[in-house]
Amino acid sequence: MRINKNFSNLKDDYFFYRVISKTKEFKAKNPDKKVISLGIGDTTLPLCEAVISAMQKSVLEMSKKETYRGYALEQGYEFLRLSIKKYYQKRGLDFEISEIFIDDGAGRAIAEIQELFSTNNKALIVNPAYPAYVDTNVIAGREIIFIEANEENLFLPTPSKETKGDIIYLCSPNNPTGSVYTKEGLKKWVDYALQNNAIILFDAAYEAFVSSKDLPRSIFEIEGARKCAVEVCSLSKTAGFTGVRCGYTIIPDELVFDNCKISKLWMRRQTTKYNGLSYITQRGAEAVFTDEGQKQNKKMVDYYKENVKIIHEGLDKIKIWNCGHGNSPYIFAKCPNGMSSWKFFDLLLNKISVVVSPGVGFGYAGEGFVRLSGFGDKDETAQAVKRFGKIEEFIS
Repeated sequence: MRINKNFSNLKDDYFFYRVISKTKEFKAKNPDKKVISLGIGDTTLPLCEAVISAMQKSVLEMSKKETYRGYALEQGYEFLRLSIKKYYQKRGLDFEISEIFIDDGAGRAIAEIQELFSTNNKALIVNPAYPAYVDTNVIAGREIIFIEANEENLFLPTPSKETKGDIIYLCSPNNPTGSVYTKEGLKKWVDYALQNNAIILFDAAYEAFVSSKDLPRSIFEIEGARKCAVEVCSLSKTAGFTGVRCGYTIIPDELVFDNCKISKLWMRRQTTKYNGLSYITQRGAEAVFTDEGQKQNKKMVDYYKENVKIIHEGLDKIKIWNCGHGNSPYIFAKCPNGMSSWKFFDLLLNKISVVVSPGVGFGYAGEGFVRLSGFGDKDETAQAVKRFGKIEEFIS
């Protein structure tokens, strides 16, 4: 028996596990200290009333023979796909429901869709990036090319004459940097993909946080994207579904490579490897897209954005450079005095009992930065920011 040797090319541990381990160790040694996490981006507010009501109703349906549902359709129930179709129509975009696929979250979909493509194709990944983009391609044995995001390009790199890559991973608003591509920036990527027979895998998990009307929330707002892009989205951060799990993938019929419709390949793949998302979850997701659900979830998003504003203002006060506020749930902050990401992490944890995510965990270009999340409790966020002032003596 032989194993997939590509697993040996992965880092020994997932860096979030290291964050959790260090935090647990600190808490064990300092049980009297209140530790506040601005690190891992898990949501903290409960599901909205519209979602809870819809899920409760669907549970009762499952208790009766007449309305019981068994296996779900692999591509998702039509009622939910129609709701998503209408959601995009309100934003000036239109898709057939056959182009919309329901799954259990953006992370899984964007990690697994690379299975449709040859391992001879090169993956082009913006660095720093969500670790799953890299790890899944490492496991596949695919060559990975990085394009660096940095202060100089405002963490929004665009292709150049030297750019090479077939499977392009873009995330906007970005995790971890919080940066958001303009239409002009995305157009450069779409043009590159069309000219080089490449595909864009666009992670729109945080699209609901974009409030500026000048910034795109979907890759399909860009002319030509239907012929070169897949969009993956999630309800985890926009509706608090981190523990419920629901996302969706949009694959236009115009997306064709090697005379194969990608939507058809994905459908075939899903019917082999996926039994569909539960009826109860999909009814809850449907409620997210109702007028009332949208209204209620906007309050949730605004709550988290207020946390981001609090963090941004606190960092500005102690003169720590940061970006990401305004259209994202994340802040990317530069470590003071040339500190490494982990050194600054240790300082914040040991001196003021605040947890952040070291930027280097998202890739080499994240070294010297940390990511702070706005998904916490507002009072705790304000308390953490108040503590920031105490570190001035250690960073001056």
